[in-house]
Amino acid sequence: MKIDARTLPRVLADPGAWRAILLYGEDTGLIRERAQDAVRKIAGTTDDPFRIAVLDRETHDRLEEEATALSLMGGRRVVRVRDASDSQLKPLEHSLAQNTDTLLVLEAPGLASRSKLRAFMEARPDCASIGCYPEEGRNLEGSVSKMLGAHQVRIDPDALHWLTTRLGADRAAARSEVEKLALYAGDGGRLDLEDVRACIGDAGSVSVEDAAFAATEGQRAQADLALERALAEGTSPIAIIRAFLAHLHRLRRVRAAMATGLSRTDALKTLRPPVFFKRTASFGRALELWTLPALTRETAAWQALELACKQTGAPDTLLCRRQVAILSARAAQTGSKNARG
Repeated sequence: MKIDARTLPRVLADPGAWRAILLYGEDTGLIRERAQDAVRKIAGTTDDPFRIAVLDRETHDRLEEEATALSLMGGRRVVRVRDASDSQLKPLEHSLAQNTDTLLVLEAPGLASRSKLRAFMEARPDCASIGCYPEEGRNLEGSVSKMLGAHQVRIDPDALHWLTTRLGADRAAARSEVEKLALYAGDGGRLDLEDVRACIGDAGSVSVEDAAFAATEGQRAQADLALERALAEGTSPIAIIRAFLAHLHRLRRVRAAMATGLSRTDALKTLRPPVFFKRTASFGRALELWTLPALTRETAAWQALELACKQTGAPDTLLCRRQVAILSARAAQTGSKNARG
């Protein structure tokens, strides 16, 4: 059965209601996390050798054997299959034909949409097929708040917004950053914007922010350097594009406020979260280079870029580098015209 967003919480809360669960999609960290949670809910742990069998590519041929094995210590067994693919379809069919209550958890990052394994799982009412894709917007904010809530840690709204616009696309990396914040705050603590900046300041997201600010000022060399650093730190092109879009949206918001008659100082005060004090001068220089219509066109170009990069086989990194270069060149060209008067 294909699990949609509405029924997903119920499925994740009771994985034991199924005979097999397929986890597929782009977010390998989320796939791994959901697999571990399912195993833990059934076996009470993730490393009990009597109730849990973990099969990697080299041991996939043991799937049917492990699925039909009896639990020596009592309780329901779980077989966790990593890097699953269509080659597991036949042994999976044979296993489900047997009279066994073993739960099969298949982790299949990158599984094709036309996969036979996926079609088989979606057709069976006793199997769950779950897509695992990077969260964004309110969904990501909700997940971060839930992770912090497990430690009784509260986070201010502006700090939560700043954090979620800079977390990478992989759930495991995001959880690592959130766990670091929870440790910093301590159980029952509270995080404000400065706390979050202090903790996440060395993450790849800061390199992306450096690139965005430099590019909108027309500083091509600095933008390229920061962009390459972000890529080397593992930041995905989609995450980079979204960070640039967030920066452009903030510039556009201030320009739009100025167009209504507000002074630049008052327009800047409308931003939530406010511009970080160390970035204020750079933000101001970018405002001098970009008009409201130009920012509107640039925002549309970056939105189109995100769509293009999501196409199968798209050279996303190359396209991202190209767009950063174009943005820097446009800002530099405007700066040169202003200098000539």
